[in-house]
Amino acid sequence: MKAVLPLDDAAADLALTGGKGASLARLARAGLPVPRGFHVTTEAYRAFVAGFGDAIDPGDPEATAALFARHEVPAAVAAEIRRAYAALGDDVPVAVRSSATAEDLPGMSFAGQQDTFLNVRGDTLLEAVRRCWASLWNARAVAYRDRQGVPHEDVALAVVVQELVDADAAGVLFTADPVTGALDETVINASWGLGEAVVGGAVTPDTVVLREGAVVREQISDKTVMTVRVPGGTEERPVPDELRRAPVLTAAQAAELAALGARVRELYGVPMDVEWARRADGSFAVLQARPITGLKVRPEEWNDSLKGEYLWTAGNLGEAIPDVMTPITWSYVQLFIHEAMSASALPGFDMVGNIGGRFYMNLSIVHTIAAAMGMSKRAAATENVFGKLPPGLVVPKVNLSRWEILRRVVPMAIGLQRRVRTNLKAMPAFLAGSRWRCEELRARIAATGSPAELAALWEREILPHVVTSCRMLEAAGRQGGATLVWTRDRLRKMMGEADAEAMLTGVNADGGLASMDLLNGLSRLSRGEITREEFAAAYGHRGAHEFEVSVPRPGEDPSWIDARLAGLRDLRAGTEELLARQERLREEAWARFAQRYPGQEARMRERVRRWAGVVRDRERTRSENIRAFWVLRAFTLRAGELTGHGDDVFFLHLEELLGLLRGDAAALERVPARRAAHELYAALPPYPVLIVGHFDPVRWAADPGRRADVYDARGGLPPVSDTVSGFPGAPGVVEGVARVIAGPEDGDRLQPGEILVTTLTNVGWTPMFPRAAAVVTDLGAPLSHASIVARELGIPAVVGTGNATMRLRDGDRVRVDGERGTVEVLT
Repeated sequence: MKAVLPLDDAAADLALTGGKGASLARLARAGLPVPRGFHVTTEAYRAFVAGFGDAIDPGDPEATAALFARHEVPAAVAAEIRRAYAALGDDVPVAVRSSATAEDLPGMSFAGQQDTFLNVRGDTLLEAVRRCWASLWNARAVAYRDRQGVPHEDVALAVVVQELVDADAAGVLFTADPVTGALDETVINASWGLGEAVVGGAVTPDTVVLREGAVVREQISDKTVMTVRVPGGTEERPVPDELRRAPVLTAAQAAELAALGARVRELYGVPMDVEWARRADGSFAVLQARPITGLKVRPEEWNDSLKGEYLWTAGNLGEAIPDVMTPITWSYVQLFIHEAMSASALPGFDMVGNIGGRFYMNLSIVHTIAAAMGMSKRAAATENVFGKLPPGLVVPKVNLSRWEILRRVVPMAIGLQRRVRTNLKAMPAFLAGSRWRCEELRARIAATGSPAELAALWEREILPHVVTSCRMLEAAGRQGGATLVWTRDRLRKMMGEADAEAMLTGVNADGGLASMDLLNGLSRLSRGEITREEFAAAYGHRGAHEFEVSVPRPGEDPSWIDARLAGLRDLRAGTEELLARQERLREEAWARFAQRYPGQEARMRERVRRWAGVVRDRERTRSENIRAFWVLRAFTLRAGELTGHGDDVFFLHLEELLGLLRGDAAALERVPARRAAHELYAALPPYPVLIVGHFDPVRWAADPGRRADVYDARGGLPPVSDTVSGFPGAPGVVEGVARVIAGPEDGDRLQPGEILVTTLTNVGWTPMFPRAAAVVTDLGAPLSHASIVARELGIPAVVGTGNATMRLRDGDRVRVDGERGTVEVLT
């Protein structure tokens, strides 16, 4: 039996020394200034009650107290306690504190439920220990356990005996604000004398609030009562007049205390409640530390719109990243942007931003670079990628001279050309091996046996592959620019919108258009041409939430496959019919071209073949880049498993996650505030497509007059148009019932022949396209997902309207003209 342990003993755990004792032992081992002492263990308690434990009645505290008083501490236990006490010195005054096995736990503090005795000396120590043991059964402790659902037979009591700090001041320190939840603030309560007056609520203490070691707020109270030592114990006495309204702590002392609190918080990894005392010589002692219970966590603020007056857009890539991102996903997206979209960067300025957890691109940078390089027409051409700007919207520019912009951008552009040439040569081999490599990496990740091994795998193999996939996408996006622009524009001038778009379809004729992958794969699965396992391996990385690594991929989710197969069951023939009809229209358009331009068909077909090749390369590299994001998800999940922190790792940034794998857990304390932020932002409606200046997502969401198309902090916006118009996404005219869909998970609401109306679509929406008579979106441009897929299937589409979901109601009968880019509500 271990009746007594040294205070810093490594065996001092919850079961043997109770919550308070285990915490003090941990603090002492970490070198924090904890008063000397020892533990009287739960084994000593059990030895004491062994002869009468069955007679304890939780419902009769008085009888139980008398029962404890009638029994002596076993001789062997008493001898060990006396030896440990004598080792502290001659007749040293001590504090004798109860420490229950259900104490100082997250969510259950049990603070004040059992008894504490101060200024105990000599032979009275054994009596104080016995009275502590008895207090496990006082009315307060029994009632608290009942409320918390803690069985009485499961608890035991240890006792902590420590040298009493003869304090001239004491109090409580919180390493986060317990009222507001602010994790960046330290709150100190301080009063004169021992800390019992503060803990017991007998006095209103001073309150000092610090941030980054500096006092930001201070309230000096009228402190009327103080707890002081007297022979045989303590008592409360009036505070001398000259001290009542005097500050207990100087700013320097408060900063010293806050630094102690930061050490405690770093040790535990969570916000802490710390009891402290100040000796007469000015040094501080830590008396106790427990996690703050019931802490209201203040969400972190994720808002890059506060960095300056810029124009932000959710167009284009924002369509592919429609979710409120977890912090780890935002880190991966930033890595992706750095490697795949460096051409749009302006060193020193953020090209992309996180506004309320959502992805935005800084269009001010694009327009500034274009203007500086004399390419204003090119800035206007960005509408084909990012969508139209409202009439009269003035784009704020970055405040740099033309010379400074050129100095920063030109070297980067030269380097980009070299990199693209090199990567285009390597692209065929990359595309041929990417799927195999990603499957190998996921298997290697699953086989890692330790956090350090996983961190090494990241540096050695995972990161290089992700970077390569991003750079291949960059190269694919930079090839054939003139071919893409010239071919489409030339065909439109020669043949008109409808025939030109028909002649440019067929990109997916050999199954090579990645935007159609999910639809193609599901169709093959429904026909029995491939197994579920083959579908998951080939197509399971694509989905509506493919960038967000906290969300399972379709290949991991059998229910996702079941739901999409059910939607296709009645539409398999319809999908094939759509593709066959589009093929007939395409060949009829080519026949008209040959008749109108004799001798030019072969050359134009070759141009269109090259055009289709460029489109397929872009789509395939984008698909393989998303496959690399499946590797990133596997890496993140495995990190949570190996470190024992589960889905907390989704709320770390990449460098923090790598630090955790290498043994630094400090960033985990930020997880609650980030979870709170994610929950807050995810509960808000999607923000406007365009944002100018400082934007508050919460305030905007609470505004009944909010707009989903644009927010301009400068004011002066024209009213929302009553008409719905946008880009011609795919030609054709159709009438039908509008079905306004919020997300792909609600896709079963779309019935065959209805018109799909939504904010945006991405590859995860493709399986529902064959059901739609037409597609209308708020976001989008001619190169967006909705336009590409609608053209291939021959479905009329109007994209980038800005206001379709604001103006069209579920069930409206509408006419969609995909050639003119208009949507009309029919009466």
